[in-house]
Amino acid sequence: MSDLPREFVLFFLFVLGLCIGSFLNVCIHRFPVKRRLRDQLWSLNSHSSGCPRCSSAIRWHDNVPLLGWLILRGRCRSCRLPISVRYPLVELLTAVLFVVLYQCEMPVNFWGGVGTAGLQTADGPWAVFPQSSAVVWLHVRYGLHVAMVCCLIVATFIDVELWIIPDGSTVPLMLFSILVHTVSGQCWIVPVWFQDSSVAATLRTVLPDSLSWLMFSWDAMPFAAGYPHLHGFFVSVAGLVAGGGIVWLVRLIGGCVLRREAMGFGDVVLMAMIGSVIGWQPVLVVFFTAPILAIGVALLSLVLRRRDEIPYGPWLSLAALLLLLLWNSLWPMAERIFDMGPFLLLMGLVMTVILYATLHLMQLVRRALGMRVISETSVPEDDGIPMIYPGERSDPTAGLWDRSMWSGVRSGQGLSAVYRWKHGGRD
Repeated sequence: MSDLPREFVLFFLFVLGLCIGSFLNVCIHRFPVKRRLRDQLWSLNSHSSGCPRCSSAIRWHDNVPLLGWLILRGRCRSCRLPISVRYPLVELLTAVLFVVLYQCEMPVNFWGGVGTAGLQTADGPWAVFPQSSAVVWLHVRYGLHVAMVCCLIVATFIDVELWIIPDGSTVPLMLFSILVHTVSGQCWIVPVWFQDSSVAATLRTVLPDSLSWLMFSWDAMPFAAGYPHLHGFFVSVAGLVAGGGIVWLVRLIGGCVLRREAMGFGDVVLMAMIGSVIGWQPVLVVFFTAPILAIGVALLSLVLRRRDEIPYGPWLSLAALLLLLLWNSLWPMAERIFDMGPFLLLMGLVMTVILYATLHLMQLVRRALGMRVISETSVPEDDGIPMIYPGERSDPTAGLWDRSMWSGVRSGQGLSAVYRWKHGGRD
């Protein structure tokens, strides 16, 4: 693709993004129906798409991404049932992000060097591997990041509507990312470890002997050059552990202090997926950026709707996307923190204690102001009745037959003969 005209490449990516966006709509529609990962993946190929009211199959020319919805004017060709605007929106969003991400990540001139590429760091892969291989691994890394963006789109639209993040939108890419990082060995943005050795040397002279040994100094670049596949594996796994671990820690502390679910387990898996793609240092930047993006919406929800809960997955997704698009602006500020090396471990411990104390203080303030403090309620034994948890919507059709699958619906609409002719067999 580096030999092709830039305009042609961008047009090809836009069309490809529209087609993949159409597939993402299928994922958004079918994943929440199933609970297990295997069933979610199997549902993608279980049956063809059709109208939920009249069961008519979608014609091929009506299924053209974006144009099909516009030609039909947002309605089913047979029964005129309105088709959600979400379908063209997802397709257009996916296509635009395909193009924008390529522009941000790829250099203007491949053969002139990768100096103009996005996601640059002084300790990036180009500092270890020859420039001749840059064309290949830059496109492989771009493909991995695009796959992450697709998963973020699926998780975001489902979380906004249903407050859940199905495993089908996170777990497959998480495993695939580890495989790609291991096989390629050149898809990382920053190495598994980097630091300013002068910081560690200074801290060793200040800290007591019992802690000074923690201020070690290690340069991972020779390791990345000598063992690229093993280094790629460590980068991905470390990102998975850091991304999922920090959200799990917040979930654990919040549950202990507030006696309620602070963050859903879907957010834990989502951050683990993001970390497996971009590494542990960038995923920590995503974690601390997301609250800044979500604070305004959280306050509006509290004031207007009297609700102190919002779906957090979309803000984690937005923070991850902005990190990729604005890397050259955001990373220089964060890099100074990671230069401290082992001192980050002490900073993390201190921040954990501060989080625990802050949540306790919030509970005390609520009690002092006479506000209701939500405490943990006893969970009854399972009596076969489905329970509804905070942020989860009840299913009014639970335990009922799917009305759209009853042949009497088609008979009442005079469509039985057409259905038998298209699908064969009895109605």
